[in-house]
Amino acid sequence: MQESCCTTSLDHSSGKQRQVLLSSMEAAISVLVSQFKVFAGKDGSSDTLSRDEFHSLVASQLPNFVKNASNPAAVDKLMGSLDENKDGELTFMEFWHLIGTLAIQHGGFSQ
Repeated sequence: MQESCCTTSLDHSSGKQRQVLLSSMEAAISVLVSQFKVFAGKDGSSDTLSRDEFHSLVASQLPNFVKNASNPAAVDKLMGSLDENKDGELTFMEFWHLIGTLAIQHGGFSQ
């Protein structure tokens, strides 16, 4: 049975807010995007996660999925492995690689 969730979204054709029912997967994606933006927006741009923003997100939102989530050196190393362009920040796509890896591990899938 498919669960659904209600959220507010912007109707791009009219520019108005409207309530829509989201499937469980749509709701999960919506949460990932909104949490990224919340944490990314703490010190400026909501398009990228700074080092401090990434540390905060991992420690508070992924403490059971990220090994050593409370260890700053381990989280720095993780961020470095995700930061493809080595600019010291994570774009959503760079962050998404972490989500994919965690989903693979959590689901017991082989890579």
